[in-house]
Amino acid sequence: MLAILIHRINLFHKRYTNALALLQHPLLLLIRLYWGYDFFQTGLGKLNNLERTTDFFMSLNIPFPLFNAIAAGVTELLCGILLIIGLGSRYFTLPLIVILCIAYATDDYEALVNIFGDVEAFVAATPFQHLLASLIVLVFGAGAISADRLVRWKMEKK
Repeated sequence: MLAILIHRINLFHKRYTNALALLQHPLLLLIRLYWGYDFFQTGLGKLNNLERTTDFFMSLNIPFPLFNAIAAGVTELLCGILLIIGLGSRYFTLPLIVILCIAYATDDYEALVNIFGDVEAFVAATPFQHLLASLIVLVFGAGAISADRLVRWKMEKK
């Protein structure tokens, strides 16, 4: 009787996890599309309002504010596009993660230093959702519905 119960639990677990695994690639696609577009829009906004972005960077005491405003805008715009199509996703999330860490260190410093004391402030900070999405793609990759998969398929075919 116990052996049958254990067998049924194992069978249920296998079916359950297999069903959830089917959602992995669509979820990664949604994350890439949503946050990639948001990065693209944010980068475009920085570049279209370069004077305002430079002034904001100056207020945060970021060195070379004009250069860094352009660098951040171009990085977010280009990496956002690459994230959307899923090309080089594990590589191009790294510059985004660096930018987001700098955003925490400059604009949300209190939330960063109190990460364990005030988790809610850390999670509520502007860079958090972008950082989480970037980390998910960095760790899990772009998924099967991506240019990365197409490139891998082409290379394996040769």
